[in-house]
Amino acid sequence: MVHHAKAQAPRARLSAAAETIAAIATASGRGAVGIVRISGPCAASIAQSICGPIPPARVATLRRFRDASGEVIDHGLVLYFPGPHSFTGEDVVELQGHGGPIVLDALVQAARSGGARVARPGEFSERAFLNGRMDLVQAEAIADLIDAASREAARAANRSMEGAFSARIAQLQTELTELRVFVEGALDFSDEDVAWLADPTLRERLHRLDAALDATLALAAHGRRLRDGLTVAIAGQPNVGKSTLLNRLAGADRAIVTDIAGTTRDVLREDIVLDGLPLTVLDTAGLRDSDDPVEREGIRRAWHAAHQAEAIVFVADDQHTEGDDALLEKLPREVPIVVVRNKCDLSGAAPARSVERARVTLRLSAHTGAGIEQLIAELKAIAGVSTTQGLFSARARHIDALHRTREHVRAAQRSLGAGATAELAAEDLRLAQRALGEIVGEVTSEELLGEIFSRFCIGK
Repeated sequence: MVHHAKAQAPRARLSAAAETIAAIATASGRGAVGIVRISGPCAASIAQSICGPIPPARVATLRRFRDASGEVIDHGLVLYFPGPHSFTGEDVVELQGHGGPIVLDALVQAARSGGARVARPGEFSERAFLNGRMDLVQAEAIADLIDAASREAARAANRSMEGAFSARIAQLQTELTELRVFVEGALDFSDEDVAWLADPTLRERLHRLDAALDATLALAAHGRRLRDGLTVAIAGQPNVGKSTLLNRLAGADRAIVTDIAGTTRDVLREDIVLDGLPLTVLDTAGLRDSDDPVEREGIRRAWHAAHQAEAIVFVADDQHTEGDDALLEKLPREVPIVVVRNKCDLSGAAPARSVERARVTLRLSAHTGAGIEQLIAELKAIAGVSTTQGLFSARARHIDALHRTREHVRAAQRSLGAGATAELAAEDLRLAQRALGEIVGEVTSEELLGEIFSRFCIGK
């Protein structure tokens, strides 16, 4: 159930919204209970053709479900949610029967016989957005909650569903509106606009707005990490324990470990969750010169993986580090690198953390697990999710819109600093507000909506 930050005004509806739609709303496969959801102006009449008289609103009632010929399909519960007080804002009926695919498909066919069409992926949530039941951020958070790979990601998605992200955007929109009123007021007094715009209060408010956008961007970036995770490449010379480290992080024997140099010939990809942070870990071939054409291809792929990753864990043998400095110099400088001096159980050194040449260096043992907690902490710090308190889920498009909003606000600051006319600053603030409105769906297009909701599951 979505809790709304505030009531949303109905939006212009797509032409398809006049149709009644139906779909299975539970996961595919066999289960104890399965749900078919019907939404639209004919939902009640279609449901009545299947199960007889519609029960009172929100009262679960046991009924027989019949197909168009009158044959009984199943026995189950009927729930009626009259619009606008429903998930979609339209009349909605849920038929809750047994969770076999044959039974549920028969119920959908019965709904189609009554005049419904099969819903597109995400169409129920799309209608909820179009009918003002939620904004676009809240609608996307539904999919994020369904896809959450960790409890922390689920909490962040719930916060967005509850309106935490939307409330931040609303605060920024309010400040932008007030600034636009102030600046555009100068256009009505063109002879005095220089003095008007030189008001130090205006500059201070623009500065505070810039800082608030920075803070929101940081939270959104952290929330995106909880949703999308971090891609980490494990690199280093052969036989330093890269595959052992992958197995330790995964908690299972995912990679073959032997004493033979060059065992790993390709990039091994493993998706794991560490302390609430989703990670895609890439175990790569040992970096060295080789005459073996297969190994050379593995090494080429290892370098490619290192350049594509968002973080690199460079593994070195705690007792034998010759050649490591040269390899470290070849790694991309723009990617965060954590140096792991592995096999401290053999060298006799205690697990430790230090900073060497501006790089974090950890001494640990992938074999015993000693010191592995510090590596997890470093990866969480790189991802920016050392704490998940107060985070909300966010997506790449949200971050892009926030960046554009900030750039327009800063352009307005530069215009005022250069003594430009009110028109330039006013236009920058208008563009900033437009970019911010894209996040919650105040400014959108059918193409964007199609792209967003097509990724939802059918029935949601």
